[in-house]
This record gives sequence, C-alpha cells and structure tokens, in this order.
Amino acid sequence: MHVTSRSEWALDRSYTMAQVTPVADPISGRITVPGSKSYTNRALIIAALATGTSKLKGILRSDDSYWCIDALRRLGVSIDVDGDEVTIQGTGGEWPTDKGELFIGAAGTIARFLPGALAVKSSGQWTVDGIEQLRKRPLRPLIDGLKSLGADITSLSESEGLPLVVKGTGLSGGTVQVPGNVSSQFLSGLLIASACARDKVTINVIGGLVQPAYIGITLQLMRAFGAHIQHDEDYTTFTVHPTGYEARDTVLEADASTACYFLSVAALTQGTVRIENVGYHSHQPDAKFIDVLQRMGCQTVKHDTYLEVTGPKQLRGGFEVDMKPMSDQALTVGALAPFADKPITVTNVAHIRKHESDRIAVICQALANMGLNVEENTDGFTVYPGDLHGAKLDPHDDHRNAMVFALLGLKVPDIQILDPACVSKTCPTFFSELKKLGIDVTLTKSTV
Repeated sequence: MHVTSRSEWALDRSYTMAQVTPVADPISGRITVPGSKSYTNRALIIAALATGTSKLKGILRSDDSYWCIDALRRLGVSIDVDGDEVTIQGTGGEWPTDKGELFIGAAGTIARFLPGALAVKSSGQWTVDGIEQLRKRPLRPLIDGLKSLGADITSLSESEGLPLVVKGTGLSGGTVQVPGNVSSQFLSGLLIASACARDKVTINVIGGLVQPAYIGITLQLMRAFGAHIQHDEDYTTFTVHPTGYEARDTVLEADASTACYFLSVAALTQGTVRIENVGYHSHQPDAKFIDVLQRMGCQTVKHDTYLEVTGPKQLRGGFEVDMKPMSDQALTVGALAPFADKPITVTNVAHIRKHESDRIAVICQALANMGLNVEENTDGFTVYPGDLHGAKLDPHDDHRNAMVFALLGLKVPDIQILDPACVSKTCPTFFSELKKLGIDVTLTKSTV
C-alpha cells in the first residue's frame, strides 16, 4: 500500500480558522497519542540505509513523515505503508536512484538527517529543498561537518541553508567538530551518516548541547540497527565505527511532545487526563513536562507506561523554570502561565527563536494581543497573570504555536486560530483528539 497523496497524512489546508469553545466543566478522559516524530524520521532514514528489510510499527502519520517517505521513494527505496506500520527494503546506502530533486516540505529533521545519508553513496547527485520557512533555518554547522568527512555539499542559498546540492562521494571518516548550542539535530545528522563512513569517525561537540536527550534517541536507534558508538557521559565526544546498519523490526514510541498538550487540558480545566501510551521513563525529554505541571499544583501519576494529570483549582506560579531540556514545551508554559496565581518566567530557550518560527516572539506577541502583560527576554519570557480577551492569533505556520493557542481557547472566548492545518507537521488529528475529550472545536473553511 502506498501513500497516494499528502492529504492522507495532513489536515485539510482549506481550513483557514479554528475556534475552541471555552469549557465550563472539568475535562477528563483517557487517550492515546500518535507516534513520535523524533523516532519516526530517524528510524525511516536508518532503515533505508540498512541492509535487509525492516518493519517499523507505530510510525507517526504526519506531514513531516510523509515528506520523509516521499524523499526516500524518490531515491528508489521500496516502502510499503499499512496504517502505522512501514516495511522498508534497505539499500545499504546505495540509493537506487542516483539523481533527482528531493522536496521535504517543512521537515527540519529531514533537512538535518538526509544530506549525510545521501553523501554516503559513492556516486550520484541530488538537490534537497523545502518550503521558504525551512530555507531560513540554519544548516551551516551540518554542512561544514560533513565536508570535513569528505562530503561534497553546496548550498544554493545566501543563508547557507536549503536548497542544497549533494554529490555522492562517500564519507572517508576522521575527526570533526560540530556546535551543539543551536540544534542537537546537526549532531544527530552526523552520527547517523558516520556509521556508513569508510573509517571510524570522531565527533567533538563544542559550545554545549541543547536537548541532549534527543541524542540519546539517535544513539538508541543507531544501536538497535547494529551501529557501534562510544561516547563520554556528557555527550561531548563520540567515536562511531564503520559498521553500517542491519535491518530489524522495531516498535517506535508514541509522541511525548503531543501528549503534553492533552495533559495541559486537565491542568487548565481541573479535569483528569491519562495518556495511555507514553511513560515517564521515555527517552523523549518532554515526558518530564509532567514535573512542571506538578510544580504548578497538578496531581500527577508517573507510570512506566502512562502519564496522568489532575488539574488544581488554581494553578501555581511564582517561579522561574529552565525549559532547555524540553524546549518544545516552553510555549505550553506560556499558555498555562496567564491562569496561575503569580508570574512565571521561562529561561534558557534562546534556540527556539530559530525553529519553525521565532517562538519566543510569537507567544509574547499573541499574549500581548490578548491584553496580557508579558516580558520578552533574549532567552525566554515572563508571563504575568491577568484577564485576557479574544483575538486573531497567527501561528506563523508553526504547529507548536497553533496547539498552545488551542489551550488558550479553553479559557478565553473568541480566540481565532489562523491556519490550523499547520498542526499536520506532528499531529494532524490534534483538533479531532480535542473533540474526543468533549471539547467543542469549530474548523472553518475558506469560502474563496
């Protein structure tokens, strides 16, 4: 079975606005969330690089994973999709199609993982490109690192990002440096490719590392497919041996990041929500967001296989929280903070200004437009509790912004979320899952 069109894995783009009706009663329920984007895109590329046939169960059916599968198919990889299960005929890094144009939409993970995977082949030439939003995101550290290993990669952009031209030269091995303070995905891209180099690769991380837990996910999957990697405890030095990858069958984790929005529904409405398929000891850092909710006064259950939150009568504030380890949820704190009893300051997330949008600027502007007092800082923001009013909120084609705007709609009437289909990047079913919990959501299509 083939994915016949992008629309199968995305919310209809003709929906131009979403409105969430504020709730009067506690929202309670048990739900399962879709597969993890972080696991899905890593596993798809590693399985395609492997020798033999792999089956991946629990993949995320979303916009990003659609573009990943589409790119791999354009490289000649045989991929069969059946529900949330994918069967991949691995190529051993010898891509059957050695020339072409690969479009990857807004998938930042694929922009960081695919170039190195292409470079491991000894011949061929491909152009990698995405939407304008993705073209603005940085790639220079990855390109420089791959070039140090013998790759031939040229950026056609003044910003030294997409579009890229990648020529298959093989990777020779050696020693390379990569900064870790902008995105851990640069390091992940180098690690994934290095297992297919001709000789061992030593990677030194400079400038610290944001979200090291995602490197843990990369290493977990690489090892599952037969790679041999050594590293120090702080993830500053890695040695990757030239093992290549061997096919395997694996079940991927559900998405802890998506789970956080539904746990926050309980926090805001004094309800109880259990996420049935994400456990507290997940490799995904956002599983620990439940600790932040507990700090805000929620009752929590932190099980190995599920997470549960019961919201308090009054959310607690009056603290500062370093969200660097789980920076995707910095905005979620921003959506909860207006309803706390005291201000909350989010720190150490300067790097999220370079994600799909300048997330710090967007959440601060949205809250200000709703009449709230908010301070924008270089590496975060401070939100002061207060009365909010409705407004049109533009997520700037960023799924995380749209999801937190929906949380605000649970408490504030007349919030209009523009371009709601951008949630398709990681959770096309987001609004339908809210409806399953008994929340009234209205999606409006353009009349043009």
